Order: sequence, then structure tokens, then C-alpha cells
Amino acid sequence: MIVLASCARMPVSIPLPPEAAAALPSSCQQVIYVTAADDQATAGEMRLFERTVAGVWKAFSTSIPVLLGRHGVAWGVGEPALPAPRGFRLKREGDGCAPAGVFRITQAFGSGSRPEWVKLPYIHCTTHHFGIDDGRSRHYNQIVDDRETTCDWSSPETMMPKGGCYDLGAVIAHNPQNVPGLGSCIFLHIWQGPEIPTSGCTAMAKADLRAVLTRLDPHKDPRLVQWVLKQD
Repeated sequence: MIVLASCARMPVSIPLPPEAAAALPSSCQQVIYVTAADDQATAGEMRLFERTVAGVWKAFSTSIPVLLGRHGVAWGVGEPALPAPRGFRLKREGDGCAPAGVFRITQAFGSGSRPEWVKLPYIHCTTHHFGIDDGRSRHYNQIVDDRETTCDWSSPETMMPKGGCYDLGAVIAHNPQNVPGLGSCIFLHIWQGPEIPTSGCTAMAKADLRAVLTRLDPHKDPRLVQWVLKQD
């Protein structure tokens, strides 16, 4: 059993936001809960939750440090698509904000072959794999293999960036209908350093990310609940 390096205590009860907990489908048995102090925060805390047989959400980790967007947090489009709190800015393409809301975690990815401990569907990324952030492309907000896809984009993001931040990651289903302009290619991934925020993803130390992915089970319909504690 892999134990999170920063999270070796016994599980304790910590409440999820009532709005989010009420919206989660019964199929969802696992949640990654990320909290930011306010919508300008570029760092936050993550805890991992599972639903008990009694229907109670319990944490099985203590706080894990994460990094968020360089411009903070904006309200995103998830599943379910919850209404934005009053006055909360909305997530847009290129805004440098991480999305707040409730999102499915659909698949893992990495630069190597599928690790035996990953349960989620897995993409083995190569130099031919790109995340498409061009809203004019029919492949917007998707990871594509340019050997298998006709190019109709002008601004792809390589899935093999220098520095190895995508050596391991997971896809967050923000903007699941791939609506142009609402934001694209949101991932969990390895941070570039403990003080370097992201372009809109949620990043953490490699050891913590590995432990998270070891735990996530597609049969438990895992979700990311990303929330701001202080809302005006």
C-alpha cells in the first residue's frame, strides 16, 4: 500500500461544501477536494475523500499542498454544472485561472508506459501528442495524436514539455462539451516547483500525485471538487 508522503494520519471527518456534496451523483465514491483561500490564491490544499457505506464523506489524507493558476481561480464548467456564486468570475481560455466547481477525473497520462498501479484509463504520451487550445479546431479541449488526426489547429500544447511536469498526470473534465473559449486542457500534474503556479491546472509533488493516482478507481466515478473558501 502506498501512503501519501505528507498524509500518514488516520482518516478524519472533514465536510465537503454542502452545495458540492449534494450535487455529487450516487455513483461517485471518491473525491479530490482542493481548497483555495480566495479567488486570487495561486496555492491551495488538497484532501482525498471516500464515501462510506453509510453515505458519509470521510477524508483518508491530511492536507497536501497544491499549486493553482497564476491568476487564481475562476468558476468553471463541470459535471454537474453548478451555477457560479454571485460575483464569481467565469473561467475563460487563456485566463491563467484554475477552474472551481465539480469535475470528473476521466483518465491518467504519462510519458512512459502504463504503470501497473494506475487504474484509470491511460494515455502513453509521446512527442506526437498535443492538447488543443485553439477554439477553431474541432479537437478543442482534447488530447490528440497528430499521426492519427488531421491538423486543424494553430496553437497546440505539447504533452511532452521540458521539465517533466506531464511525466504523470490526470485529465480533469472541465468544459466537457468542449465549448470554444470556456477553457481547455485542465490537468492534475507534477509541479515545476513548490512556488511556481500553473497556467490553470492543479499541480503537486510527484510523490503525492503518484499516491493519488494509485488510489483513484474509475469504478468509483472519481471527481475533483475545487473550491474557494472565501466568497464575496
